[in-house]
Amino acid sequence: MTQSLTTAMAAAGNPVQMLRNSKIGMYVYPVVAPEFSNWRAEQEAWRKTAVLFDQSHHMDEVIVEGPQATEFLSHHGINSFSNFELNRAKHYVPVTPNGHVIGDHIIFREREDKYILVGRAPTSNWLMFAAAYGNWNVRLRYDPRSPSRPEGERVLREHYRFQIQGPDAPKIFEKMNGGPVPDIKFFHVDWINVGSKRVQALRHGMSGAPGLEIWGPYKDKDYIHSTILQAARDAGVDLVQCGSRAYSTNTLESGWIPSPLPGIYTGGGMLADYRDWLGADSYEASGAIGGSFVSDNIEDYYVNPFELGYGFYIGWKKDDFIGKEALTKMKDAPTNRKKVTFEWNRDDVLKVIASAFEQGTPYKWIDFPQPNYASSSADMVMQGDKMVGMSMFNGYSFNERCVLSLGVVDQSVQVNDVLTLKWGEPETTGKTSTEAHKQTEIRVRVAETPYAAEARENYADSWRTKGS
Repeated sequence: MTQSLTTAMAAAGNPVQMLRNSKIGMYVYPVVAPEFSNWRAEQEAWRKTAVLFDQSHHMDEVIVEGPQATEFLSHHGINSFSNFELNRAKHYVPVTPNGHVIGDHIIFREREDKYILVGRAPTSNWLMFAAAYGNWNVRLRYDPRSPSRPEGERVLREHYRFQIQGPDAPKIFEKMNGGPVPDIKFFHVDWINVGSKRVQALRHGMSGAPGLEIWGPYKDKDYIHSTILQAARDAGVDLVQCGSRAYSTNTLESGWIPSPLPGIYTGGGMLADYRDWLGADSYEASGAIGGSFVSDNIEDYYVNPFELGYGFYIGWKKDDFIGKEALTKMKDAPTNRKKVTFEWNRDDVLKVIASAFEQGTPYKWIDFPQPNYASSSADMVMQGDKMVGMSMFNGYSFNERCVLSLGVVDQSVQVNDVLTLKWGEPETTGKTSTEAHKQTEIRVRVAETPYAAEARENYADSWRTKGS
């Protein structure tokens, strides 16, 4: 019998138990060195000088092309494509027929009939299934993320991908371009020079600071990398290379929740066929749920686009797209939560850390700068005895000198409310990424999203600045 997500769920008896007991281990950002200097200095760089992110390895890439490429992607995502011109990018979000978020990608339009999508596995898998499931005149080319543990083997990708950002980044761009760079609008693409190479550049900024993301054939990666470093030296800029430890924390300041649980574990029809199609070793079958929130109903972990601030993406004028009927019913529902940042209480965090220096069972360790120990996190956020939210992605910001997390809360919760986060798991699971520990409470202050003033004040209207 072919092993699939369906058979894996049946063997576990419950998808929540399957995922809470996953033995996949810690989430790995592959190939890139953990630190080039130290993660504190690397975090500071995107706020004070300039930082270089190597994004070549930790994301899938899917190339979609063919006569029906636009129709295919429009049907399987919530986004409007009416204003999606060449040399533009969007934050692409697919949902299930029931309106639950599957994941997200950044999508680039290179030709009338060609798009490149970059991001995590859930969206890649959904699109590859959808192309096989439907009758679409499209071709998909899939380049999976680099192996988490390549064990010395050579790693090759379709494209390299670098991002340079920070207040001093424009000086570097001008040096490597050999003159002023074009004035590229937010999430627009243009061509610039990097030494002798012409490369595409996206106006972007993951940590909230100004920046460009560039990409090209992987064979050019070493040349592009060395040319960027030389351009920084020539410009007199202290360009700090960012390692994999600090990289994932930049979103805490800018407000993107990177890994919601894909809402594909329930539902019939297309979703049942999708679970049959997914392998038992797929991300969806082997990923882990971690955190203090435990429910036997997997749907309690799902989120919808309105809760993540993506509601304004929705192309309501499109004739049809997967999830449109469900989203129409969800829109303006009082049960929709809203995205916020949680600022963790300093004394409570220090209490958790101090417990590791005492005899007996400690509280769940808070790793620095990134405490996440599962593919998708769900920590209970309480107001008295009532659960009013869920913390979904956490980490430490040296720039802000505090632990932050991103999550969703009930509409009644207001900025500056002080709530209680339950930290640690209530039971011992099979996860290899957790140690024996006991649960505790951490006070959290509800803060604005994005947390960083730079992102709040200088981003164009986007998912980072939209609330519910």
